[in-house]
This record gives sequence, structure tokens and C-alpha cells, in this order.
Amino acid sequence: MSSVLFNPGSDSKISDVSTNGKEEASVHIDDGKEETSDPDTMYHRFRKMIAPFVMSFGFRVFGVVLILVDISLVITDLALTQRSHLVGEALEATSLAISLFFLVDVLLRVYVEGFKVYFSSKLNICDACIVVLTLIVTMIYAFSDLSGAHLIPRVVSFLRALRIIILVRIFRLASQKKELEKVTRRMVSENKRRYQKDGFDLDLTYVTDRIIAMSFPSSGKQSLYRNPIKEVARFLDTKHKDHYKVYNLCSEKSYDPQFFHYRVERIFIDDHNVPSLEDMLMYTASVREWMSADPSNIIAIHCKGGKGRTGTMVCTWLIDSDQFESAQDSLDYFGERRTDKSKSCKFQGVETPSQSRYVGYYEIMKNKYNRQLPPEKCLKMRSIRIHSIAGVGRGNGSDLTVKIIVRKKTVFQCVCDKQENCVLFPDTGNNAVVISLQEGPTVSGDVKVMFESSAGIPKGYEDCPFYFWFNTSFVENNRLFLSREELDNPHKPKTWDIYKEDFGITLSFSDV
Repeated sequence: MSSVLFNPGSDSKISDVSTNGKEEASVHIDDGKEETSDPDTMYHRFRKMIAPFVMSFGFRVFGVVLILVDISLVITDLALTQRSHLVGEALEATSLAISLFFLVDVLLRVYVEGFKVYFSSKLNICDACIVVLTLIVTMIYAFSDLSGAHLIPRVVSFLRALRIIILVRIFRLASQKKELEKVTRRMVSENKRRYQKDGFDLDLTYVTDRIIAMSFPSSGKQSLYRNPIKEVARFLDTKHKDHYKVYNLCSEKSYDPQFFHYRVERIFIDDHNVPSLEDMLMYTASVREWMSADPSNIIAIHCKGGKGRTGTMVCTWLIDSDQFESAQDSLDYFGERRTDKSKSCKFQGVETPSQSRYVGYYEIMKNKYNRQLPPEKCLKMRSIRIHSIAGVGRGNGSDLTVKIIVRKKTVFQCVCDKQENCVLFPDTGNNAVVISLQEGPTVSGDVKVMFESSAGIPKGYEDCPFYFWFNTSFVENNRLFLSREELDNPHKPKTWDIYKEDFGITLSFSDV
């Protein structure tokens, strides 16, 4: 449980703490981790050090492979009516080594997870019993002297029949499958903050005490690496029975809303893209109504990975509910809450610049336009100036194709190489190029501009080198400049060998 200081508005259940005559709101948020106070001893430091290895995907896969190998060895041994002494010893030694490995595996898991936690699972208890039983049988079989079998003819038959017991190891696959699913989900969620207590292990984060961000509740094969929908439903019914509402932001997939008692609302946003301003306003109105209906009501928001689209809409609500005044502060806070820095410092907040831009748009809509759409502005697109073009494709813009999309329809396209619907004007002295649009489109509202290249520039989101969204109502003086960090894909540091520091785009418009 962590205590976070911010302005909770009317959205959180708070306890006021008086500090130097001033009152600050201290909100206690469930971090989803068991409360531990491990002493700083060699024992606990070593346990923390080996835990990532013991619970790693590779280690779990290796265990599954060994189970299959050992079962194959037993079947081979039983199938051999006659075998040489050397072959027998090799089979027995290999099987014994595998059995000892499984014993070490169980002991390491008990050590890492703790005796109480490990044996709280019936599957783990069964697994441990199988490991011990098969080890005993293997040791009896390996260390028994069969050379005198002619004196006691039934010894060999008895021991070979006893060997069949090792085949129960196949039931270990059930526990190993569960562990594999667990580590796969952890691997896919990377260092997003997970809820890992009270019998749950989900890619799910309390952003505030009344806002949950999570990845897609999945079924079928997808549940092997994302949150199983039944587990998500069990969590919400356990923690917030009859007081939760789920917001699905995925345009690409859905699920049966019955899992969540039909308290599901969909907002159709494409992956790595932005919501429309209309959808943002409808969403906040819906959340406002739900939250005000009962102080215990909470919202659970998800997209696919529970980061970009989810963070965009979480931050929109944080601003709408007066928990943060600025878009940037809300974005920073979401990233801080969603990222588990104990595992890695990789940022797990909203990274796509257009999504961050739209959170900023909502801040303006709330403060300047009283939660209403801004006045519609129709503009005619005249030209696109690309700054610091050297090193980007052919370095002169001739490899680019520009698409302008409004309401998911391409309203304009120009091919620079053929100068189709455009004319190129190189500005070599300033390391720039101007794409003058012939009969450029008249646009209003949310606009998407995509750049494709025939020169092999690496593609990113949206299967193109770079793109961005903007809304015409926020364009000032008929000009919009976006720096490298404000463009989708060039914002990533791994692309900066192509897009230099002063790379950017300037759009020029004229009034209609």
C-alpha cells in the first residue's frame, strides 16, 4: 500500500493530513503486493537475487522439456526386453539426475515464494509429492543390484513394475503449464505494475483508489499471455462487487460483457491512435455519472496492453475530475503508477506523442470551453515543410507518399516521386524540403497525416515511418509545427540515428 499526495478532487476516498497548518490529501493506493518487511540479511538478499532466474520463462520451459525427456526414458527402459549393462546405467543415471533437478526446482521455489505461499496451492502440494515419490522410486531402481536377479527371479519384474510409477510425472505438466502461463504473462507485461496478492496475479494497476488500468481481459490462446477474463472478473467481483464498470478502448476486439454483468462500455480507438474529441467528452460524462452515483464505484479501463490508449483516457479523467490541473502532470503520474521500477526503469506510461497531445486538448476543452467541443475550424492544407530531411530516406523527400485521413477516410494523397498532387521545393541551404499540395484538402476536426517511404526507412506503429494526429480547432495562425519528439515513431530514441535532433514538420494552412 502506497501513499500518494495529489489533489484527489471528488474522485477519491481521502484522509486529510495537516502539515504546517495546511491540509494535504493523502490517498492510500493498493500497490498489489504483499506487505513484507524482510530484513536486510544475506538470506533475503540471495532470495531476491535468484528469484528472477527461478521464475524465468527459460527455466520453466527447461523443466517441461526434462519432464518429457524423463517420461521418454522410462518408456524406452520398459520397452527394452534386453539391454546392456552400460545402456541400463546410462538410463538410470540420466533419470536420477533429472529427478534430483526436479527436487532442487521445488526447493528453490519454496525458498523464493516462501513455504506458506508455495504450499497454499493444492497443485503445488501435488507437484511436490510427485517429485519426492518419483525420486524415491528412481533411487531404488538406480541403486538396486540386479546382478543377482537369477537368485531372486521376481526382483527385476518388481523393480521394473515399480518404475512405471515414474510415469505419474506426466501430471507435473499441469503445474508446469500453470507456471509457464504465469511467467509468460509476466514477461509480456514487462515491468508494468501487476496485482500479485490475495491469490491474484494480473497485469492490473490501481492508478488511484477508484481507477484501475489493466491489459485486455482475454480468453482462449490469448489468455496464455494476457489477463484471463475469468480471473479479471473474479478480481473485480471480489474487490468491488456491484461497484465497478469496465471501459473497453479496443476497436479491434471485444468479449462477452456478461463476464462483467453487462457493465461494459466500449470506446472505439485504434491501436497507437487517438480518441476523437467527441468520444473523450462522452467518456468523461459517462464516468462522471458512474462515479457520482456511489462513492464506492470504481472504473476499470483497458485497451490491449493497458498503456497507450488506456493512459490517454485515464489521464483525461484525472483532469476532468480535478485531480490534476495540467495534462503533463497527469501523464507523468500515470506513468509513475503503471511502471514497476523495482523490476526495470522502462517507462510504461503514454509514449505516443499524438495521444499525449490529445490529453492536452482535453485540458483546454475542460478549462477554456467548459467541457464542450471547441468552435469548429475549417482549414485548407497548403504545404508541408520537413525540417532536417538529410538522412531520412533519399534525403530530399522524393521517396515520400503523404496521406491525409479524416474520419478514417483518406481525403488526399500525394506521391512525391511522381509529383502527383504535389510539387517538391528543396531548400538545401536549410536542410529542408517543402511539399506544396496541389488542390490540398479542406479539413476540420481530427486529422491524421501519414508518411510512407519507398526508400526503406524502418517502419514503426501504423506500419509507416512516421505519422501524427492533430485537431484543426487548436491550430493557431494557420500554422502547426511539430518537433521530432511530437511525431509518432520519430519520438523513439532508437530512431534518432535517422531523425536528427532538429527534425520536424511544419503544416501551413489557409482559411476557407
